[in-house]
Amino acid sequence: MFELMLALDLCDELSAGELAELRWHLGAGPQPDTFRIVTEFPVVVEDEDGEFVIEDRPEPLLGRQDGGYKVGGALVSVLLPLQDTGQEGWALTSRQEIHPDDFERIGELLGWLAVKAGEWHRGSDGEVHLGWIRFHEERLPAPLVVRDGAVVWPS
Repeated sequence: MFELMLALDLCDELSAGELAELRWHLGAGPQPDTFRIVTEFPVVVEDEDGEFVIEDRPEPLLGRQDGGYKVGGALVSVLLPLQDTGQEGWALTSRQEIHPDDFERIGELLGWLAVKAGEWHRGSDGEVHLGWIRFHEERLPAPLVVRDGAVVWPS
């Protein structure tokens, strides 16, 4: 298990559909009728004949709002408008516990967030810094970055 910490500001150019889907992924809104950010949620299940089949089972990717199993502390996600700061856009903070099996799906969402991230998250080398990640047994986190549209996951 890994601790994933996101702390970023998003641009104000989010459509109503994107905002609704993002809120759902953060556990703060109903499931949208149409998915635009992460479009598939494949899960392998056993059918009534004992055969393994792939089903699409949408679930929020950063929506846990409870105690951590391996990392301790609270797992939360918050999305707030930046209007009170005099800026336009959204402030997003999330602390979640994730398994490497979910890196690909969560990576789709993080890649989308990187495109929408404010300018100060962008390095001169093109990397977008979204927060931090750490293996649950490690003491120190590593930067969580998106490079060339893909998340740089720990090895």
